[in-house]
Amino acid sequence: MSIVAVYGLLCLSAFLSATLLPGSSEVVLLGMLASGQGSPVTLVLFASVGNVAGAMVNWGLGRFFEHYKDKSWFPIQAAALTRAQVWFARWGLWSLLLSWVPVIGDPLTLVAGVLRVQFGRFLVLVTIGKVARYGLLVLAWQHWGMA
Repeated sequence: MSIVAVYGLLCLSAFLSATLLPGSSEVVLLGMLASGQGSPVTLVLFASVGNVAGAMVNWGLGRFFEHYKDKSWFPIQAAALTRAQVWFARWGLWSLLLSWVPVIGDPLTLVAGVLRVQFGRFLVLVTIGKVARYGLLVLAWQHWGMA
């Protein structure tokens, strides 16, 4: 597989994982690290870009399509949306640093759109959280002798 395809696949996997579709970009990233495909820093960069882009889609869904939340095709179930709203009410903007956490992360980014969080603030906090997650994953992989 060409290096362009490797980075593209990781970016796509991270994008889909950040939307409400099932996926595990961490597994893809670790597989690429284990097979020596791509530099760790570049892999973190592409995974982060894809994952942040997926979060931006969620923000847009929340911002512009929230009035469809009761429709069957709406990508977040009512219970997950309620959990995310509770987190957001408790922690405010800072909860976006947890946008990478399974189960609550994707709904948090959607709730940020529903609550009309200013996009620049949203982007900064989500990016910090997602880059930190992938960076720490790579560091852990390297530290525990997997490299």
